[in-house]
Amino acid sequence: MEKIKLLGLTLPELTDRVKAWGLPSYTAQQLARWIYQRQVNDLGVMTDISVKNRHWLAERCEIGAYPPLEVVASVDGTRKYLFKAGANRFIESVYIPDDDRATLCVSSQAGCRMGCKFCLTGKQGFNGHLSATDIINQIWSIPESRQLTNIVFMGMGEPLDNYEEVKKSLDILTSAYGFGWSPRRITVSTVGVIPTMIRFLNESKCHLAISLHTPFHEERLRIMPVEKAYPIEQVVKELRKFDFSQQRRLSFEYIMLKGINDTPRHVKGLVRLLNGLKCRINLIRYHAIPGEEWQTSDDATIFSFQNQLKEKGIITTLRASRGQDIWAACGMLSTDALLKQ
Repeated sequence: MEKIKLLGLTLPELTDRVKAWGLPSYTAQQLARWIYQRQVNDLGVMTDISVKNRHWLAERCEIGAYPPLEVVASVDGTRKYLFKAGANRFIESVYIPDDDRATLCVSSQAGCRMGCKFCLTGKQGFNGHLSATDIINQIWSIPESRQLTNIVFMGMGEPLDNYEEVKKSLDILTSAYGFGWSPRRITVSTVGVIPTMIRFLNESKCHLAISLHTPFHEERLRIMPVEKAYPIEQVVKELRKFDFSQQRRLSFEYIMLKGINDTPRHVKGLVRLLNGLKCRINLIRYHAIPGEEWQTSDDATIFSFQNQLKEKGIITTLRASRGQDIWAACGMLSTDALLKQ
């Protein structure tokens, strides 16, 4: 009989389980404290649970954490972790140290069904949703777990296409029974899946990042098929209904593609699209992927693009490129693992 995995269960779920098992209801709090706050991987060391109940639990349950298959380290300190999340399913997360910040970029799906043309994960196709166990395990099981200051759901997959499991993970990360993190330490990215984006904004206080990449409908449709179902104009219209303040940040991710989306015309389009919306734009250099001829914009073009946006009153940052010597861009390590099978 396959054992029940406890990692990734919320406190209400743990409570329902222990009640169904006939154990004291406070056992749920004890389990949550040992798993999420003390991060132990052995039911036998949970000394405030009776020996009898520990043995009973151990026969039926396991913590459910599992180590990465591989770690690749960059000269700049970035580390990419490869996990096997089931048969023929590989996922990855990236640890990014930066002065007093330590960020982990986590995956929410194996592969992705959004099909963005510039993303290697999208070329894998969709191989399934990750459970909250698989999501939390990426944070729980790496050596730097307790050093982390920020989590970004910007790895493999579309987080809001797997909303229920992502929501459970956010609850575990931000609740007092779990990791106890402030929502301001967590950012969730989306290509703009409007129905679950609205749910997320109503149900969570975490930051939101929108994958934008061009302000023009026809151009965005060519590189991001989701534009057909959820046009960026409609995404922004919905965003205007919410209050973004110091407690919640709204950002737009913008990969700089040479000769495609880096012209003064695109600056004007962005200004028109985002006029009056409290937000920022994060410019990102494109990491080339095998088989694609696209290139990143040159530095002069990027800096000019950034300055033009700033002059129009839009906060614009340029994300530092990290881990280029280890294929740190999303999907590269897992694609390599799939091809080796």
